[in-house]
Amino acid sequence: MPSKKIQYWAPLTFDLTLPQLERIETVRRARGLRSASEVVRLAISEFDVTKYAAKSPRYRQVSVRLDPKVREKLRHQARKKNVSIGELLRVALVALPARAARRK
Repeated sequence: MPSKKIQYWAPLTFDLTLPQLERIETVRRARGLRSASEVVRLAISEFDVTKYAAKSPRYRQVSVRLDPKVREKLRHQARKKNVSIGELLRVALVALPARAARRK
């Protein structure tokens, strides 16, 4: 006689931004739902994944040479901010003006 497997709902953990968390709470209150889990289950049931197209940018790998002290500083800052070194480099590049500021 085959044994029955007990099914249980294990927690699924994932990161959300603060605006996404606020959205969950707004929907929970507006629809009278009891929990964030109910909001997520509703979102999954109503979402048409066939119409979803991932919007991930294309990346190319680049190698650069950095002074070991600069590399260590980046590693320390990345750990402190809980991001990758690559993420720090990407935002630094985006923030860099194309032209130098004019001197007065």
